[in-house]
Amino acid sequence: MAEKPTEQLEYECADLLKEFGFTEYEAYTFVYLLRLGTGTAKDVAEISDVPRTRVYDAVDTLHEAGLVDIQHTSPMKFTPVSRESALRKLDLQHENTITELSELFERLEPASRQPEEFGVWTVTSHEAVVSRLLEFIDDAEDELIYMTVDELLTDDHLDRLEAAEERGVDIYLAGISEPAQAEIQKRIPSAELFETLWVWDDEGAGSLLITDKRTALVSVIADRDATDGIHETGIWGTGERNSLVVVLRAIFTWRLDALSLESDE
Repeated sequence: MAEKPTEQLEYECADLLKEFGFTEYEAYTFVYLLRLGTGTAKDVAEISDVPRTRVYDAVDTLHEAGLVDIQHTSPMKFTPVSRESALRKLDLQHENTITELSELFERLEPASRQPEEFGVWTVTSHEAVVSRLLEFIDDAEDELIYMTVDELLTDDHLDRLEAAEERGVDIYLAGISEPAQAEIQKRIPSAELFETLWVWDDEGAGSLLITDKRTALVSVIADRDATDGIHETGIWGTGERNSLVVVLRAIFTWRLDALSLESDE
């Protein structure tokens, strides 16, 4: 079967996205961000027919939907969630549609190779934080440091951690209660539990994750509502020289090295 040209793939992706309530500008902005990986409003406008001023409105909607994260630099930069996360978020109800969209996403070529990023990105809802956190756990290859509180540790998180263990990832966990620790030790026996120098669930702490010494995410619980559930916000960064990654890696490298020395004595 002959390959479709990129413009045709973009059109078909955007056309399917519009079926889920996105406007034409919103759909095309997301498609072009998928190709760019990371970009400014100018970057999107230069490779699309979306006017630069309309990119900001489109990104606001996509950000609220948890499909795009924003870096508050000058100019602002935007990055989409992974293609797999996008498909999960859209919660497509028709199997044929999700299969077709998945195939198109897979064939959509990157516009360019992305350099290492030095800033931090914001995520502004509990669902968006969970999506990024699970995405980073799924991508971990060597090491995973994870701190959280009991109410944020779900079976879905444990399933992803189990899968990471099966891949041979070294897992270090902290912040959770003793009953939760016992459950984790049953399901993920290789996970190493360690004590922190502070009480993690004080002051509305949410989750902290460092993977492969290259990616870091930190969140806080802004509010808890009996009707709307947990209100969580977070920041994340990626790259060996990213400031957030460097600082958190330094803190926990020191802590885990001390833990290793204690266990050797």
